[in-house]
Amino acid sequence: MQIDTSRFGPIEIQPDDILLFPQGVFAFADHPHWLLLADDRQEWLAWLQSVRSAEIALPLVSPRLFVPDYRVALTRSQLAPLQLAALDQAFVLCVLNRHGDQLTLNLRAPVIINLDRRLGRQVVTNDEQPVQHLLSATAVPLRKSA
Repeated sequence: MQIDTSRFGPIEIQPDDILLFPQGVFAFADHPHWLLLADDRQEWLAWLQSVRSAEIALPLVSPRLFVPDYRVALTRSQLAPLQLAALDQAFVLCVLNRHGDQLTLNLRAPVIINLDRRLGRQVVTNDEQPVQHLLSATAVPLRKSA
């Protein structure tokens, strides 16, 4: 099957490529179906692309790339919908935001994905993580162009 995306153009996907977010993600509760797409230009960057809306794609990164000691504090009820057999099945990503010339990570509301079950969920942590963790310009591993 083929879907249209505003960033990547039309892409061919298989039904097994689709992740189910039963509650959607914040601000997009009515979008339960998503794809996790790699960025060809920045290997550390991924995109959570809505299957329903071509123009909706959220940039995601591994928080440990920028905050090596990052830990997620969640309750069992927050994890239960992901049907994790073990905690190491949880793939944790954070939304990357741009505010003018600055980039920030939302460490308080990570996206947790069980790739084996194709289930995802964005949660609010139970700890004191910053909502906007400012990234310095030197911390972002941008690919150099010729």
